[in-house]
Amino acid sequence: AQICTLLDERQKKDLKQVNKQLNAFRLEQQTAASRREFDLYDPESKKKDKPARVSDDDPRLSSSGLQAFQGEDLSAKERKKLQQEQMREWIKQQMQEKNREKEAEVYAEQLHQKRMIDIDMRSAQLAREEDECRKNLNIAAKHFNEALANERKAREELEKQQELDDNFTELSNQVFGDTLTENPAVAASSFGQHRVIPDRWKGMSQEEKAAILKIRDEQRKEKERKLEEERTLHKESERIQLLQANTAILMEREKDRKAAELEKRIAEENMRLASEQRENLTKLCKEVYTNPPTDAYFAQFNTGTR
Repeated sequence: AQICTLLDERQKKDLKQVNKQLNAFRLEQQTAASRREFDLYDPESKKKDKPARVSDDDPRLSSSGLQAFQGEDLSAKERKKLQQEQMREWIKQQMQEKNREKEAEVYAEQLHQKRMIDIDMRSAQLAREEDECRKNLNIAAKHFNEALANERKAREELEKQQELDDNFTELSNQVFGDTLTENPAVAASSFGQHRVIPDRWKGMSQEEKAAILKIRDEQRKEKERKLEEERTLHKESERIQLLQANTAILMEREKDRKAAELEKRIAEENMRLASEQRENLTKLCKEVYTNPPTDAYFAQFNTGTR
């Protein structure tokens, strides 16, 4: 989205620079005096031209010049008025053609500006959707990490409590079990309960041995249960990591797909605008500029002495 924004700003800046240079070229090189038909509406043309006959005693007049006759052209004023009306009509037509050209340029510029605004709005919408998707993904990842942290903390506390209970149980078994006390009821000594008679003590009973084996079996099962829980947690952690990686890959693919779709839409819109511009240019050339002035039109002026 940032790259598209930078490209749009650069394109606008380049277009502004080109228009500025074009206007400067028009002001400096394409002046009114440099136009081909400038002599038709030059306001100083009459001042620049020298009349064919200044006065009746003009030294340029001669019998072969055919400038002075016994009778003058009585329709000179009407003819001059008609020529002026024709000149005004031509100028009016030229102004109308220029106005139409200007309106066509303004319309094309408006279409271009409208299209650029639509592209900017679509780009901003896609950027907002991408930000919203990324935000939702971050929130989901945060909640998942918090749940994992709480689960890990609870499991550690449980394991710690179980370890304390196991240590206490083991200590109690060692202190109060038959292994250390050797069952004073069997080998009781008159010197105290903490002493036994060696020749009477026959070792541990079957119940004592069974209790020890049972405790060992419980400890073995507890250890296997812990190992199984660790393996299960490890598999779950790997599954979650794989799921996160797949989710990130899918999001990246969706982002690439949207970017490709945006580029495709921009290309199609540019092709459509180019087609419309070609149609407008064809219409201008075939319907508007259908009667350009030819050399025969300019050749009819200044062909006589009148």
